[in-house]
Amino acid sequence: MKTFPTILFVPGLRDHVEEHWQTILEKKLKAKQIDARSVPPLERDKLSRDARVAALDKALAEIDGPVILVAHSAGVMITVHWAQQHSRPIMGALLATPADLESPFPPGYPTTDALRENGWLPIPRNPLPFPSIVAASENDPLGSIERVTELAKAWGSRLENVGSVGHLNPAAGFGEWPLAESFIRELVDK
Repeated sequence: MKTFPTILFVPGLRDHVEEHWQTILEKKLKAKQIDARSVPPLERDKLSRDARVAALDKALAEIDGPVILVAHSAGVMITVHWAQQHSRPIMGALLATPADLESPFPPGYPTTDALRENGWLPIPRNPLPFPSIVAASENDPLGSIERVTELAKAWGSRLENVGSVGHLNPAAGFGEWPLAESFIRELVDK
């Protein structure tokens, strides 16, 4: 009998938001007795790419057995930066609405200069060493469909256009996102 892998959620720069689909799904999976956990939020150096990558690596080191990563927004960038520096086997990754850190963000988000100063740029474009699905939005204010398509191709990821879902967060009307479970199941079944 195949054991279900650990599902490790990699949130974006805003960390854990109670109404976010990642938080809701983590609780739902735990209720089904599936090992689901999140990379813990940082106490300091919140904009540091190195600190975020180290936090992901530490969370992975605490897991025995297969892992599926479920990343959102800048969590996708944490994941791709981690993959450039580490070689732990990953069963697969769902990369939902990657934030295009190379393009200016709307007010209220870090500037491109601040992201560059904190090690986020350039975005890695090497193929990922594990299967991955990029869920792209047609109207994401943090990453155009064209740019996300380009990144998915560079990473060797399968691109899934999930429609006009904004940034797939509570501000865009998402709490629960049932499609995430389907993508996770697909990665598990590969």
